[in-house]
Amino acid sequence: MEQSVTQKNFMQKQTTILADLNPMQKPLLIIGIIVSIILFSAIVITADWIQGVLFILGLALGATLLYARFGFTSAFRRLASVGNVQGIQAHLLMFVVSTTLFAIILSNGFSFTGVEPQGYVSPVGISVLVGAFLFGIGMQLGNGCASGTLYNLGGGGSSMIFTLFAFIIGSTLGAYHLPFWTETPSLPPISLAESTGLGFFGGWVVQLLLFGLIYWITLIVAKRKNPPAMKPLAKGSGWKLVFRGAWPLIIAGVILAALNALVLLVRGTPWGITSAFALWGGKTLQAVGVDVSSWGYFSGDAANALSQSVLMDSTSVMNFGIILGAFIAVTAQGNFKPRKIKPGVAGAAIVGGLLMGYGARLAFGCNIGAYFGGISSFSLHGWVWAIMALLGTGVALFLRPLFGMMNPNKNDQFC
Repeated sequence: MEQSVTQKNFMQKQTTILADLNPMQKPLLIIGIIVSIILFSAIVITADWIQGVLFILGLALGATLLYARFGFTSAFRRLASVGNVQGIQAHLLMFVVSTTLFAIILSNGFSFTGVEPQGYVSPVGISVLVGAFLFGIGMQLGNGCASGTLYNLGGGGSSMIFTLFAFIIGSTLGAYHLPFWTETPSLPPISLAESTGLGFFGGWVVQLLLFGLIYWITLIVAKRKNPPAMKPLAKGSGWKLVFRGAWPLIIAGVILAALNALVLLVRGTPWGITSAFALWGGKTLQAVGVDVSSWGYFSGDAANALSQSVLMDSTSVMNFGIILGAFIAVTAQGNFKPRKIKPGVAGAAIVGGLLMGYGARLAFGCNIGAYFGGISSFSLHGWVWAIMALLGTGVALFLRPLFGMMNPNKNDQFC
């Protein structure tokens, strides 16, 4: 009989299990590989090898997310609904690795391309509080965060088409309204390393202590709630474990941290997703005659991106890679099976996408740029984002049933 949470640490519970795998979907897999090669060539020809490397990193990020079904949305939902802490504990391990790597990179000012690396450190004010709260609601209704939308779309999640479309609209609207929100009360950007005088080593120590405190809290929550565990995924054996089966959640967390550090080393800033959505929306409006260049958001580098090929935008290139990386991974597993979309789920996807897109612009990022990249960069706004998104998740648990969506239940065997 499986040990209860009170008897066994959640981090030790398996998120993968040896089981038979579906046959590989070779025709689809080959198509994914060919499209990736063609797109890689187009990126290198249009831009340069740096963009090509970022596309490859996007492929790796998409595959990693898919192989482990690494969730930000699901981790928050499981915690808020039944007290399952497996996902959050995987996040903590990911942060320990990413914070360590970021501290080394940022303190030395080193990058592979000669660009001085800069972390994501943003102001903390009304816009972040409102934006992250809206994002927390949106990701639960949309059934996926920014990264989840992309990798689930590549993995065959049909409803993610609606989520992504609405995400782009919401992000574009948020870009239009951003000048108003930036005028609301706010603290300046605060780095736990540079703004406090602690330095990166001192900031690293502080963050490790915070991660340790949160980990201790997760143990208490798991002991009191005794929640159902996550349903383990089939992993296969031998070479199939790497290329076809599921990856353990904690292993994926370490890999994601390393990949984010590589992104920082290559382009000089951490991994991000949603700025590309605002760009795509801006380009679409520009194509139909709307003067988006007059918006305050589209100034500086954002203004240059409007006049260039989308393949010149590093975030867009990585987003394409995430979708294709997930598609290649899921077809290797033999699990690409798009399903019919229920009207309620489609409606929730649209509402969720709009809230996430708008919220991400207000909060200076999403679960990747603000949460993952912000905390890894020692930014106070990353921690504030996490708290407000978790509060938004709590509200969304009451809204999901209105759209016919189920929440984890404490009586479930798995969640």
